[in-house]
Amino acid sequence: MSEQKAKTEYQRFENESEFNAALDRFLEQPGREMRLFDSDLKALRPNSPARIAQFEHFLRGSRTRRIYIVLQDTEYLTRMCPRMLGLLKLFTHAIQINRTHEEIRNLQDAFLVLDAQHYLRRPVAESFRGAMGLHDETEALGMRSRFQEIWTASYPGVASTTVGL
Repeated sequence: MSEQKAKTEYQRFENESEFNAALDRFLEQPGREMRLFDSDLKALRPNSPARIAQFEHFLRGSRTRRIYIVLQDTEYLTRMCPRMLGLLKLFTHAIQINRTHEEIRNLQDAFLVLDAQHYLRRPVAESFRGAMGLHDETEALGMRSRFQEIWTASYPGVASTTVGL
């Protein structure tokens, strides 16, 4: 008996509320490894109790789940997001936050990719316009590969012992 493949879904978003709705839906998807690239994480509201609850729910789903984050600038996160830093401290083994090296800080997009199945992308990080693809292995695999290139050009940027002021 063959396993039925889920139908690929594609959704565009044009503004902040549509972006947040797509992000909520993205974060509900099953998966093991979430990879996130952003300029500063502000758009994801990483200090919102609801967003932290979503990340925590994802991580509590399995001891093998991981979140890998690469930011171009970590100041907002370390100064304004004590809830995210608390989550990092609670899940030190499961969350790693890196910062890009100077030579790739001109990248303008932002994206999340879950395993090699789902993605959410904003072509310009400073805008809320973009698209989400669910069960789109072709595009998600390409984004995962791109994330690995960015990860290679980054270094540990936020430790669980960082204190936000």
